[in-house]
Amino acid sequence: MRGNRSCAPIDGGPAGRDRLFDWGLSLRLPAHLLLSLTLIACAGQLPTPIATDAPPAPSAAAADDRLPLTVFYDLLEEGPKARAALARIASDWDDAYASMLLDLIYFSTSPEIDAAMTELLGKAAGLDPANGYDQFYRWIWSTDPGTHPRFAEFRATLYADIDPAFGAYFEDTPQATIRLDEILWGGVNQDGIPPLDHPKTIPAAAADFLDDDNRVFGVFIDGEARAYPKRILAWHELVRDRVGGREITGVYCTLCGAMILYDSRVEGVRHELGTSGFLYRSNKLIYDRATSSLWSTLTGEPVVGSLVGRGIALVTLPVVTSTWGEWRRRHPDTRVLSLDTGRERDYSEGAAYQEYFATDRLMFAVPELDRRLPNKAEVLALRYDGEPLAIAADYLARRPVHHDRLGATDFVVLTDPSGANRVFDTQGRRFTRWDGVDTAVDVDRGVWQVTEGALESGQGQRLQRLPAHRSFWFGWYAQFPHTRLVK
Repeated sequence: MRGNRSCAPIDGGPAGRDRLFDWGLSLRLPAHLLLSLTLIACAGQLPTPIATDAPPAPSAAAADDRLPLTVFYDLLEEGPKARAALARIASDWDDAYASMLLDLIYFSTSPEIDAAMTELLGKAAGLDPANGYDQFYRWIWSTDPGTHPRFAEFRATLYADIDPAFGAYFEDTPQATIRLDEILWGGVNQDGIPPLDHPKTIPAAAADFLDDDNRVFGVFIDGEARAYPKRILAWHELVRDRVGGREITGVYCTLCGAMILYDSRVEGVRHELGTSGFLYRSNKLIYDRATSSLWSTLTGEPVVGSLVGRGIALVTLPVVTSTWGEWRRRHPDTRVLSLDTGRERDYSEGAAYQEYFATDRLMFAVPELDRRLPNKAEVLALRYDGEPLAIAADYLARRPVHHDRLGATDFVVLTDPSGANRVFDTQGRRFTRWDGVDTAVDVDRGVWQVTEGALESGQGQRLQRLPAHRSFWFGWYAQFPHTRLVK
């Protein structure tokens, strides 16, 4: 199979592509990441299209009468063979073919065939191709035309041409709890963004490369503190580590701004997770090495593959987004990731994804946006008793003590002067104030010690810390459109 002139769905045309590529050069990215930027940015103006027939109408053919996959693969050929395949697809059009054409546009080496496929999509959707590819994805996701009955096999064959490991995600028509046509390739191979595997750490006193205002993800488990600087983790997006005697997996999705911490073990089984190379609603999908099942980053559950339906869900652990100065003050004995990761990267503060973080634009389409907050406004994301909630970080910064309830869980969010949020199960108690350091006071004037694990009273009472994490608003809303928002 031929290909690898890929065009992921980002609006902006050649100028946008050039800006993104130049940004990659300025960061001295490795060659494979520069290639990914080209793949991610390749949309916009189209060559003069081949003439096609009138706008196609959906076929009434039964599923097993749909075109064989070989017809679609022929679109990757040159000249008459590709033209004949395109004519056949147009004459027997079914909206379920749209997601296949969008995949094939990534792989085709013929601008002429690309333009013809894009024109066909435009006629089917009633959309102007000049407005980019995102609109076609949103049309598919909103109308839900279904997919070709062999769509999973189609993807397994197509994407194995990029990385043989990709085939395992889709082969044998896997069980899935998400739509396969909402899974997009992120432009890198499996683990092409290299995870950190039990990385080297150093004492806080040796971390002279960190300034007090640098952002870190703080973890405290069974008496052991660990800091993962965002400036390092943004280049790796996943860390497998051992803290407090516990095997953990930290997943940081740069696109959606979420760092989530999981216990790697479920009922005694350790799941070794990595970066799949694919996205769901602009949120990275992870995979496990044992079965190549795809997992949701935000829920810690398998969503595609042989592990689906087995009741497997990773336990979410607390993590806090703080500043290095504040985390080190609270935990002078903390260890922190070393710059010695075994990889060559620019680990200076703000270097990774600088332009992406600096704007409100997205790299990948999502089904819907909610304009109550800017796309990349930070929210504290919580999900208890099956109910999701987003609380604007700016709102919490103005209200150091915030009470709320999800399902049967009453909780309080304590926000310190650095902006770090910690959530505790209150079991119905109400708190009136805290000093932003280590002491909170309830309505009965009871004094509680604020620790990383719990609120502790002098009478031996303990209110457990609950998991929560920061996220970009668009990323949380894309996954949980029914979420409640406090702002």
